[in-house]
Amino acid sequence: MAPRRCPGGRMAAGRAQSVCMVSDFFYPNMGGVESHIYQLSQCLIERGHKVLVVTHAYGSRKGVRYLTNGLKVYYLPLRVMYNQSTATTLFHSLPLLRYIFVRERVTIVHAHSSFSAMAHDALFHAKTMGLHTVFTDHSLFGFADVSSVLTNKLLTVSLCDTNHIICVSYTSKENTVLRAALDPRIVSVIPNAVDPTDFTPDPSRRDDSTVTIVVVSRLVYRKGNGSKKCLFWSSLSFVHY
Repeated sequence: MAPRRCPGGRMAAGRAQSVCMVSDFFYPNMGGVESHIYQLSQCLIERGHKVLVVTHAYGSRKGVRYLTNGLKVYYLPLRVMYNQSTATTLFHSLPLLRYIFVRERVTIVHAHSSFSAMAHDALFHAKTMGLHTVFTDHSLFGFADVSSVLTNKLLTVSLCDTNHIICVSYTSKENTVLRAALDPRIVSVIPNAVDPTDFTPDPSRRDDSTVTIVVVSRLVYRKGNGSKKCLFWSSLSFVHY
């Protein structure tokens, strides 16, 4: 039975949805996007929604696998072009993605990462099928180098009629709105969270003469790290995880 829709095309509140997470980046590959998709899927399952993940095959890991709480993962036989991202032609992924969307009665397609060609393909195909679409941008990008220019142009086309966009920080929101020429009103910020119980300090080792900043991230520009702060504060030290 298809989910009831509210006037204006909105899904009825309080009804379980069938959510399809799509990205080139998922386990067994390791990274922030991969863990984000997994944790978000688990939380949605706990709230009573049906969730599945679609990604490309990793070595011998092909077909359908099941993870914790029955999370269903489709590993599609698509060729990887560069840095675990598949080649995008829009058409080679259409039969597979359309089959999955219909078979699983998907109501919401949630794509992740501007780097993921499969995510852009899924947004395009979902919109041709009349499905609701959500996109989460995880990183910052520039505006001058060739890679950023090409990615930004692709993002502008992919997000022009996406229902909603999520960014992981306010800096990321400003960056995405500028890159894709978006209306800021359809972009929400849901900051990535850190479980403080996993990072409990030892008070006996505290040095009151210095200020220690714990960084749980990769120290790269597109993650928004301002490491230059140490130049203006001599009693500043970093602990990097």
